[in-house]
Amino acid sequence: MELDRIDLKILHALQQDGRISNLKLSELVALSPTAVLARVQRLSKEGFIEGYEARLNPAKLGAGLMVFVEVLLDKTTPNVFEAFRAAVQVRPEIMECHMVAGGFDYLLKTRMKDMSAYRAFAGTVLWQLPGVRETRTYAVMEEVKNTTHLPLK
Repeated sequence: MELDRIDLKILHALQQDGRISNLKLSELVALSPTAVLARVQRLSKEGFIEGYEARLNPAKLGAGLMVFVEVLLDKTTPNVFEAFRAAVQVRPEIMECHMVAGGFDYLLKTRMKDMSAYRAFAGTVLWQLPGVRETRTYAVMEEVKNTTHLPLK
């Protein structure tokens, strides 16, 4: 489905403020509230909008340390990939997991209280994940940019 300029305006506004009222959104895009609601519902139904959530402050919630981890698996077979993916899904410390092309298999984004908590996680969880042969850890010293906003044309 093609997105028109009004759809793009709606998506842009929702990226800026997911709690915007339907009335305010309708004013921004110059459509009736009913028409805007119908468009938002269609954009959701067609998968352009995946959901809404609050952005929380990790430092205030005891997860101030961000660590990226490269993971190299011992075998690259479908059952090893499947077991690894399943194990990662149930770990709340692992915020993101991406299969990548290159010198390793997965890139993980984790959040912990501090380095001591990360060391405990690495020893009891990370190195015990199915198929893990090797990891490389990158503790984040400064978060320069963090956004979920997609560029819209």
